[in-house]
Amino acid sequence: MDNCSKNDIVLVRYPFADLSSSKVRPAVVVNVPHVSEDIFIVPLTSKIFFLLAGEFVLTDWNEAGLNVATAVKRGIYTVSRRLIIKKVGRLSGSDAKSLESSLRKWLGF
Repeated sequence: MDNCSKNDIVLVRYPFADLSSSKVRPAVVVNVPHVSEDIFIVPLTSKIFFLLAGEFVLTDWNEAGLNVATAVKRGIYTVSRRLIIKKVGRLSGSDAKSLESSLRKWLGF
């Protein structure tokens, strides 16, 4: 998918560690536009309890195109644009600011 931008919520085909199969999961694009085939994403989950420092439940998950309460998980992954199935929505301004703050804390900026 070529038309995804920072703060877009996308469905991504995540390969299992042993590459035996894959599973479709939501994620947030966290990089600015770039010519690279790869993008940076942060995973999302519907398991909203027992979150680690910097993980948080999206305030505006429904408006962002998600069907259930969803949390941002700690992690930054690089994936090929070819693994993105479709765009499902976009983070609200307040959720985007919360993610930016979490990224800074996780990376020590």
